[in-house]
Amino acid sequence: MLQVSLDFREEVEEFHGLLQTLEPGDWERATDFKQWTPWDVVAHLHYFDLVSLVALEGEEAFAAEREAFIAAITAGRSLREIARTRFADLDAAGLLGHWQSTAHTLADAPGQSDPKRRLPWFGPDMGVQMFMTARYMEVWAHAQEVYDLVGASRSHADRIENIATIGMKTFGWTFANRQLPLPGPPPYVRLAAPSGEIWQWNEPSETECIRGDAADFCQVVTQVRNIADTALEVRGPVATQWMSIAQCFAGVPVDPPKPGTRGPQS
Repeated sequence: MLQVSLDFREEVEEFHGLLQTLEPGDWERATDFKQWTPWDVVAHLHYFDLVSLVALEGEEAFAAEREAFIAAITAGRSLREIARTRFADLDAAGLLGHWQSTAHTLADAPGQSDPKRRLPWFGPDMGVQMFMTARYMEVWAHAQEVYDLVGASRSHADRIENIATIGMKTFGWTFANRQLPLPGPPPYVRLAAPSGEIWQWNEPSETECIRGDAADFCQVVTQVRNIADTALEVRGPVATQWMSIAQCFAGVPVDPPKPGTRGPQS
């Protein structure tokens, strides 16, 4: 099994553990992410895990799924509405069980696949390694709004290196996606992993750099926190501009949350 698939499974189980502690009323409380509820969050993850399993079957099987999804979006339906319609018959407990089961199946599905095998998706095709990394990122990022909602403390493991790596790889794409010129070479990034290990990217620099906690960096590139709400040290115009708009997930440009708008609610 790919290491990232193991990481995905572990992240699912950690989030599942938190979700099991929710009170019945918590499932319909609005989070700070687009007013989604925890039910919406799990439905969203479950929907795209199911779609991912179809993508693993190949282009022919995935074509119909992609066409239906694009038609729904073109008709003006939101991601929240699409998932709510599909799983309308499931209560919180039922949805949680279905999601966990499907996520485990997805973790096992790539098996011993070549990490470079290309899988169809809604945008460009992706290699299996990146495909599973993106699924891991989705779970980790969307879990944060639920942690924030209930005010639960969250610990992190070194598997978040998957997200930090995507964050680094999407430096250029962040600007291209907004049709902005690349302001310069990527800055030096030095992060402290949850284990205390140091992760570094690019040539060391004191004038263009980002230093600090790896979880903070991952929160910024996944847009679950504004850079101002972290303890990251950012120096230089390139690093500063990047951190103000960093986006490691696919899709149209999305602005980060405004300072102070994402964090523990209780």
